[in-house]
Amino acid sequence: MSKLYIFLGPPGAGKGTQASQIAKSFNLEHISTGEMLREHVNNKTELGNKAKNLLDEGLLVPDELVISMLIERLSNNDSKKGAILDGFPRTMGQAKSLEEISDQYPIVKVFVFEADTEELVKRILLRGEASGRSDDTEDSIKVRLEVYNSDTAPLVKYYQDKKIVSTVNAIGEIQDIYSSIAMHFKN
Repeated sequence: MSKLYIFLGPPGAGKGTQASQIAKSFNLEHISTGEMLREHVNNKTELGNKAKNLLDEGLLVPDELVISMLIERLSNNDSKKGAILDGFPRTMGQAKSLEEISDQYPIVKVFVFEADTEELVKRILLRGEASGRSDDTEDSIKVRLEVYNSDTAPLVKYYQDKKIVSTVNAIGEIQDIYSSIAMHFKN
């Protein structure tokens, strides 16, 4: 049985940075659904081909396809000790899909990253300058934050009702934020 940890929060909150470090420290897999999707497309797997066709048409990849990729990924030996999900779930539909496999992959904890909008915008713009990412513009950031607030933020209450949420103050030094998360993995 592979235990799951979810890192939930708005774009720019540092989920990927922390997921990578925590996964390394506690021998867990860091599963980014965006990277997983790109791997399937690049490797031309059956699931990747289905996703590519949809993406080429400008359509979103349906939840069923993403959850199929996730289940396949979780069945790999490197995920047996557990995994941190970064970028999934993003919607209530995805959360419900994840719930359907909870007997095999129980969700142990949901870490909700919190940071004020001004800080998030500043971080993403700096990241865009450093990486040359063309999607890190003020306009696209505003849209992504709106999508987060409408589609993903409602998941916080969903998981709070299950009493598995830990809030993370995502403002501060990377190491301090790491320490506040790591204490939950030492038990």
